[in-house]
Amino acid sequence: MVIFDTTVLIELYRGNQTVKDNIIAFGNGTYYISVISVAEFLIGARDKTDLIRLEKHISNYTPLAINDHITKIFIDHFKTFALSHRPGIADMLIAATAIYYNLPVYTQNKKHFQFIPGLKLI
Repeated sequence: MVIFDTTVLIELYRGNQTVKDNIIAFGNGTYYISVISVAEFLIGARDKTDLIRLEKHISNYTPLAINDHITKIFIDHFKTFALSHRPGIADMLIAATAIYYNLPVYTQNKKHFQFIPGLKLI
């Protein structure tokens, strides 16, 4: 089980074979995405037809909602790293979700996450 960062969703949508091969290497399982990734992915739609294609693509993954525990993790980590690393809000919410569910994050941008203690990256 793994949570995909938005960068991975985009690469899968584009048909990136390397990313597909990496996922195959994970083995069968459930692939999760944060609701934040859902929003980041869908905002890229150019028109209604494109939005339908994007929605179909993300239907392959299980979205994880943000709850009170994730919110607390997010706030604690954001306060800790806001000045030193200037993290993105979406990235920190994805990281907090992964920490809460104890899932590794598969990302194409490890630098956005590597400073967060307790977060496993792929």
